[in-house]
Amino acid sequence: MLTGLPSDPVILLSVVNTKLRDFYASLDMMCEDMEIEKKDLVQKLRAIDYEYDAKRNQFV
Repeated sequence: MLTGLPSDPVILLSVVNTKLRDFYASLDMMCEDMEIEKKDLVQKLRAIDYEYDAKRNQFV
């Protein structure tokens, strides 16, 4: 579940990448801290052709 995050995938992308850049060292850390389902987040952003790049710590 993605409670507390925007439902629009493009806005979600911006919010998530900003959070990853400014506050979290990894997607796993962000999902755990925010209590969100990683698979749901990845699936929603994959729908607009974005994948998580662990080396860059962002969706590209």
